[in-house]
Amino acid sequence: MTHRLANVVIDGEDPRRLARFWAELLDWPVAQETDDEVDVRSPHAPWIFDLVFGTGAQPRRGKNRIHLDLASTSPGHQLELVERAVRLGARPADVGQHAVPWVVLADPEGNEFCVLEPRPEYADAGAVAAIVVDVPEPSAAAAFWSAAVGLPVGRDDGTVAGLRPPPGLPWVEFLPATAPKTGKDRVHLDVDPVGDQAAAVAELETRGATRADVGQGPEVSWVVLADPWGGEFCVLRPGVTG
Repeated sequence: MTHRLANVVIDGEDPRRLARFWAELLDWPVAQETDDEVDVRSPHAPWIFDLVFGTGAQPRRGKNRIHLDLASTSPGHQLELVERAVRLGARPADVGQHAVPWVVLADPEGNEFCVLEPRPEYADAGAVAAIVVDVPEPSAAAAFWSAAVGLPVGRDDGTVAGLRPPPGLPWVEFLPATAPKTGKDRVHLDVDPVGDQAAAVAELETRGATRADVGQGPEVSWVVLADPWGGEFCVLRPGVTG
């Protein structure tokens, strides 16, 4: 069965404020807005790919398990992106990065993201270079998520692993993490099964996913699962992207 990455979902206290920040920073349009959700849509992707800003954020407990890396095309462009982010309400963040060529910032609600120096591997990715996931077993996580979102493993050096996207979409990368997961993630992924939802859920369960209760209730159209390392994600009803 074919699956694909549909959304990156960021829960916050003020979804409209967060959506405005990210839409202006990335120069992406707002595609949909309701009282409790705002979808900001990539103009680069070969299919619908949104950053979805919703309510229900859990209290912050240290660094987010998932963050975004932004692409730059030159040192000047990198500096321009950092300056734009700060004007829009971002602030410098210290996640123990020390002296590195990328810049770590936090959005107006404290969600970390990186503005990368120019890297040729991200030249076709669009504004978001990568979705980065901290996980205890990067190679195993890459294998699981390759099946979950239908992207091939494009790199795996035994420490860092990544899924190669088609042009216009971000990489999905897995970095080693030792800190235990605590509480519901503020950032998670949505998977579009492009087929039967129940069959997709059953298949992912055979690969190690488990059902998760994050307070979603019985009325929602999506199914909440946790990957083998406890990270929540949603399997959407086909055709529902946000």
